[in-house]
Amino acid sequence: MDYHQSRISYFLDTSINEIALPERFTFPFYYEPHPLTRIAATELQHYLETQTDLDHNFGLSPDMEGNVIGKMFGVLVVQDNAGKLGYLSAFSGKLAGTNDYQKFVPPVFDMLVENSFFLKEQEVINNINNRITEISTDENYERLKLEIEQLSAQSSIEISAFKKQLKDNKDDRKKLREAWATTLNQEDYALAEADLVKQSLRDKHELKALTNRWEHQLGEMRIRLEQFEADIEALKNERKERSAALQQQLFRQYVFLNKEGKSKSLQDIFSATPFGKPPSAAGECAMPKLLQYAFVNQFTPIAMAEFWWGAAPKSEIRKHKHFYPACTGKCKPILAHMLEGMLVDEDPLLRSPEKVGELDIIYQDDAFVIVNKPAGLRSVPGVTIQDSVYTRLKHQLGDIEPLMVHRLDMDTSGLLVVAKTQAAHKHIQRQFLQRTVSKRYTALLSKVIDGAEGEIDLPLAPDLFNRPRQLVCFTSGKKSVTRWKVVARYDAMTKIDFWPLTGRTHQLRMHSAHELGLNAPIVGDDLYGTAAERMYLHAAHLEFTHPLSKQRMSFDAAVTF
Repeated sequence: MDYHQSRISYFLDTSINEIALPERFTFPFYYEPHPLTRIAATELQHYLETQTDLDHNFGLSPDMEGNVIGKMFGVLVVQDNAGKLGYLSAFSGKLAGTNDYQKFVPPVFDMLVENSFFLKEQEVINNINNRITEISTDENYERLKLEIEQLSAQSSIEISAFKKQLKDNKDDRKKLREAWATTLNQEDYALAEADLVKQSLRDKHELKALTNRWEHQLGEMRIRLEQFEADIEALKNERKERSAALQQQLFRQYVFLNKEGKSKSLQDIFSATPFGKPPSAAGECAMPKLLQYAFVNQFTPIAMAEFWWGAAPKSEIRKHKHFYPACTGKCKPILAHMLEGMLVDEDPLLRSPEKVGELDIIYQDDAFVIVNKPAGLRSVPGVTIQDSVYTRLKHQLGDIEPLMVHRLDMDTSGLLVVAKTQAAHKHIQRQFLQRTVSKRYTALLSKVIDGAEGEIDLPLAPDLFNRPRQLVCFTSGKKSVTRWKVVARYDAMTKIDFWPLTGRTHQLRMHSAHELGLNAPIVGDDLYGTAAERMYLHAAHLEFTHPLSKQRMSFDAAVTF
């Protein structure tokens, strides 16, 4: 595949001349698509809707065969040496098992080219896999395992039965000794006792003989079984070593450029991260491909955007045609190098916001404070943003140290309880842990919900490559349960009450947005839906036991949407 073969699509509509170019390149991890990237994305989406070249099942047609795999696509608006504007297109990973599509830029390294070291070594590894399968399904191996299992069970039954018989014999000998002690003289008792000792020794000898016979029979069979398993283990070790070596060789082939012409391998990039080494499929995402092609062909990157195309994976929240930021786990270290020396938009999450509305204290006593937090205010200080419920209370309470019992997301408004003493903090926090605190949230969802009420049970786990996003994971996720009830329906939205029966990170946001939940993101949820002036989620009701009076306390904060 020729990296220098032009894959640029030039803008043909002269109306783009009226669109001002951005002064800085897009911050990839939190952005609103620039008008030029929206035009490019629309053109690419039209191509995807009408093309017949891609033999890939995105899950958009029920007649399509093959596994359903939605994909992230990216567009990069660039300027060529003549100053003409165009855009490049890319997809993450592979489409239908290949990289070679004229419409899209090539990968940074194409492991699928004919006679590549990857395909050759992959063939060796596949042959090892086939050999492991052959041995594991060998008729003699399967029969030997079954015979050992059956004979082991039979030996256990037989030995246990014999041991029981020996115990009965021992009990009988004890009774005889007790009877003879009063009926036999000393000489006859000694002779009788000697015979009983012989019986005991004979029993022990027969038990040992029986055990030895079984051990010998099973031992011979296990030696034959161990040979099969040693062959399998040796093949698995060879596969592991070859896979690791192949992975390292691949990492060395992925070399990324930046604006200054500096190059870094994938291994070098990730060696300084907490991962220590590149995660699987690092470098295969759309944005590194696009920037690499731009730098190799001396195009100037102007703006970027990525969107999802097709059905969502079962674990993640992905909406067809929606724009998404670049992934943080795999792309952030790579893009940090690739964007070095470029003027890039500021990370909006690090920007100190204008002062958010006043902190409304609706109740306080010697034990705790109840506040009605405005949307946009953090619960606790961040790395760059200090303004928070904690810092404001610390200022207002003077010598009293606020002790945060729980938190609300920055964009969530509503009720927070903050303890004033260690004892109160411990008491109320225990109630949260024991789930005896009653909480009700109100939200505005981005579509009309059919049902009237229900319960969502979807286990959640952190998305390690896209923090702070969460995943639905039925293997390692923590149990997460939410009860819900519709309050009102509008033309294209639903007002709903939530009762979280567990307290997982982003639980209500995930249960709202995920297709196995309500499949309707909360309005304004910029992580799992579409950004708005705020996220319409409000902690409206809070009820718990007072740590001093032991009376049940109930608090409400009116919903303003």
